[in-house]
Amino acid sequence: MKDGFIKIAAATPEIKVADCDYNSKQIITLAKTLAKKGVRLAVFPELCITGYTCQDLFFQTALLDGAKSALNDIAKKLAKLDMITVVGLPVAHNGNLYNCAAVLYHGEVLGYVPKQYLPNYNEFYEMRHFTAWNWENSFEIHDNVPFGTDFIFRCEECEDFSFGIELCEDLWAPCPPSGNLALNGANIILNLSASNEMIGKSEYRRSLVTNQSARLIAGYVYCSAGEGESTQDLVFSGHNIIAENGSVLAESKLFSGEYTISEIDVNKLAFERRKNTSFVTGKNIYHQINAISFSMSLTDTELTRFVTRTPFIPYSTDEKDKRCELILAMQANGLKKRLMHTNAKTAVLGISGGLDSTLALLVCANAMQLLSRPMTDIVAVTMPCFGTTKRTKSNAVKICEALGVTLREINITDSVKQHFKDIGHDINDLSVVYENGQARERTKVLMNVANQTGGLVIGTGDLSELALGWATYNGDHMSMYGVNCSIPKTLIKHLVSYYSKNTDNKQLKESLEDILDTPVSPELLPAKDGEITQKTEDLVGPYELHDFFLYNGIRWGFAPAKVFRLALYAFDGAYDRETILKWLKTFYRRFFSQQFKRSCLPDGPKVGSVTLSPRGDWRMPSDACAALWLKQLENLE
Repeated sequence: MKDGFIKIAAATPEIKVADCDYNSKQIITLAKTLAKKGVRLAVFPELCITGYTCQDLFFQTALLDGAKSALNDIAKKLAKLDMITVVGLPVAHNGNLYNCAAVLYHGEVLGYVPKQYLPNYNEFYEMRHFTAWNWENSFEIHDNVPFGTDFIFRCEECEDFSFGIELCEDLWAPCPPSGNLALNGANIILNLSASNEMIGKSEYRRSLVTNQSARLIAGYVYCSAGEGESTQDLVFSGHNIIAENGSVLAESKLFSGEYTISEIDVNKLAFERRKNTSFVTGKNIYHQINAISFSMSLTDTELTRFVTRTPFIPYSTDEKDKRCELILAMQANGLKKRLMHTNAKTAVLGISGGLDSTLALLVCANAMQLLSRPMTDIVAVTMPCFGTTKRTKSNAVKICEALGVTLREINITDSVKQHFKDIGHDINDLSVVYENGQARERTKVLMNVANQTGGLVIGTGDLSELALGWATYNGDHMSMYGVNCSIPKTLIKHLVSYYSKNTDNKQLKESLEDILDTPVSPELLPAKDGEITQKTEDLVGPYELHDFFLYNGIRWGFAPAKVFRLALYAFDGAYDRETILKWLKTFYRRFFSQQFKRSCLPDGPKVGSVTLSPRGDWRMPSDACAALWLKQLENLE
C-alpha cells in the first residue's frame, strides 16, 4: 500500500449451483491463497455464494438462509486476514429480494450494496426474482449493517484507497452508478458480474471497462462468473479485468479459471484528478455518498504490474509504428502551418549528422511535401568546427543529398577563434565558454541565413534536453519553430528508425542507419584521432533513465522516492541502485536549475502527454528550489 499501490485480485471460484456450503469453501480457500500473495482487496463474482443461474430457486427460503449462513462463515474464516473480500449473494430485505455485494473485513460485514439496474431482456430475467434498488434512498440498515448504493469504503491510513461498487448491468446503463461514486471520491470501482459469453462480447466488455476507467480517472476491477454456473442455456467464461485510467493492467483468459492480480496506483489517480479541471466533485454530483471507513496497516506492496523502461514508446511493434507515423504527421503539419502563416520562403536548420537535426530535417521534408513545394526550399547548413568528426559531417551531407535539399557548408572555426580573441578567451581553455561560443555562433549563422533567404530557423532540440537544460542559452536553445520540442530522446531514435525502415531511398536509408549507430554528442570538444570524445550520456547520464524520470516524476508528479522505487523495478538488471540514485539526483538538480531556459522557449507542437512549454503543460518559476525533492533522495542513501 505504500506509494499508493493497492494489490487487488479479481477471482472466479469454481462453484456448484445452489450449493452454498461448497461455494463458501471454494471462496475461503481462494481468498486465503490471494492473501498469501499480498492482495489487500479481493473481488468475487455476482451471486457467487449461490450461483447466478439459480433461477426460481432464489425464491426458496432454504437457499436464502444457506446464503446468509455461508456469508457468515466466510466472514468468520477470513477474519484474521488483513484483506477486504467482496462477494455476491441474494439478500432479503424489507420484503424484497436484492442482488447484492457484501463487503467483508476482519470478520464483519461493512456494508451491502444492491444492484440498481436489472437486465430483463434477451437471456436475462432478473426482474422475475430481484428488486432494483431505489437510488433515491440514501441507505437503510439490514441486520445492523448499512444497506444501499451510496457508499464509499475508505482506508483511514491511506485516504486515496477508496472504492465503490456497482454490479454487472450497472456498467451497461446510460449513466452507471460508478460516475457518481467517482465524483464523490471513489478512486477504485468494483464490478461483481455474471456476464455470459457470446461471440464478440468479451471485446465489448473490455472496451466498457477500459473506457469507464478512463472517463472516471479510476481503477476498475471487473470480476465475472465462470466454471460451475449452469450451462442449460448459457456459458460463463470467468472474464476478469483490472484496468487503470484507460489501460488494462491484467486480464484473465476466457475459460481459464485464472484469478487476476495487479496493483492499482491510487496516488497516481488522485494526482490526475486534481490536475483535471473537468473532474469536478461539486456541481456534477447528483446525490451525496456516505463514507464507510476501515483501518488497514500500511505495508510494502510487491509489484507485479508492468512498468516500462521506455514510457514514451509503445510496447508492441505495430503500435510503435502507428505512433511514429502519427507523430511525424503532427510535426510536419505544425511546421506546414507556420511556414504558410509567415510566408516563409525557406526552412533553415543546422544539420550535424546527429539524431535531433536528422529528425528535424525529415520533418521539414515532410512539411514541404504537404505544401507541394520543392525540397530545395529547405536550407540545411553544416557548420564544422573544433569537434566535428568526419563521420557526422559525412552523414549530414549524405542525407541532404539524398533528400535533394539545399546544402550549405559554413565553417565557423575562424569566426569562433576571432570571438575568443575579442573577449580574451584562451583557446586552450576548454571550459563552457569554449563550448557555448560555438553553439551561439551556429545560431547566429542560422538566423542570418534565414534573414538572407526569407526563411525561418527550425529548432532541433528535443524534450529530454529541455528537461535537463542541456542546451546553450540563446544558442541551440533558440529558433523560430522547434519541431522536436516535445519529442524525448528515446523516442527520436525510434522515429528516425521508422523513417529509415519505410524509405525506398537507399542512400538515405544507409545514412540514417549509421546516424542511429553514432553516439549522442554535441561535438563541442576537439575530436581525438577523428573520433567523438564528448559523449552526452557520459556527462549527464543515460537518456533512457532521464526520460523515465521525466515521465514519472513530472508527468505523474510522483515523489522522488517513488520514482526511484519504480526505476529500480523497471531497470532491474540494467542499472544498479547507486547508478539510478546518482542520475536521479542529477535529474532533479538540473530540472530545477534550468527552468529559466524553458521559460522562454520558441513555439513548437505538442505531440504527447508530456511537454514543457511555458505556454502549455508546464508553468514553473525559474527560481523554484529543489531542496524538498533532493532531501527525499538523500534520505534513501
